[in-house]
Amino acid sequence: MINLFVWSGPRNISTALMRSFENRKDTKVYDEPFYAYYLKKTNLNHPMKDEIIDHYHTNEDEVINLITKEDNKYKIFYQKHMTHHILDETRLDWINKGINCFLIRDPAKVIVSYLKKNTLKSIQDVGFKKLYEIFKLLNSKEPIVINSDYLLASPEKYLKILCQKLNLDFDQNMLNWPKGYRDTDGIWSKVWYKDVISSTTFNNKNSKEYIVPKTYENIYKECLDIYKEINKYAIKV
Repeated sequence: MINLFVWSGPRNISTALMRSFENRKDTKVYDEPFYAYYLKKTNLNHPMKDEIIDHYHTNEDEVINLITKEDNKYKIFYQKHMTHHILDETRLDWINKGINCFLIRDPAKVIVSYLKKNTLKSIQDVGFKKLYEIFKLLNSKEPIVINSDYLLASPEKYLKILCQKLNLDFDQNMLNWPKGYRDTDGIWSKVWYKDVISSTTFNNKNSKEYIVPKTYENIYKECLDIYKEINKYAIKV
């Protein structure tokens, strides 16, 4: 079994990509395994905080055991990881037990989308800084970087290249999935997943301009520098 650790910040089409892989018969998925741990540690006031903490593992070792455990029923164990859920004290010795992928998106789109659902207090909230730390920690000569915008522009071609890099056969089922909620969705799906719940494929119809409010200009600039650096390695069609 291959562990796929797919790292991103919030609002990066990460759930749609998880849907895509889950629609393969050889794949099981795990939605944000460190979220409850993160909320318990930080005590941040996220939507449904108490329910999430009560529902999922908050012990770091228990989470790590779950995400590195072998399951011979599946070829691929796809894990959607939010980088901001990884704190400075969080163990990362397990990341070499799988293939690490980095999912990025134009930070203007990330920030504007994030502000619709939550309060942005620091750059940590949108995950770019921690993503870069993990990216540098791995120090890979050929990192696997997925740019959301490139993927949305040409899903089939892009996913075929991604699968090739992962040494996987491309599966046509990755292009479409059934509409609705999944048992594998985190319980926070009712707050955050409105668009993907009603989707059946990757949606590239949004052509609006994303303007970051001046209040967040410094956060945006720092995110943009990180984005540009990591995007040098992004898969291109």
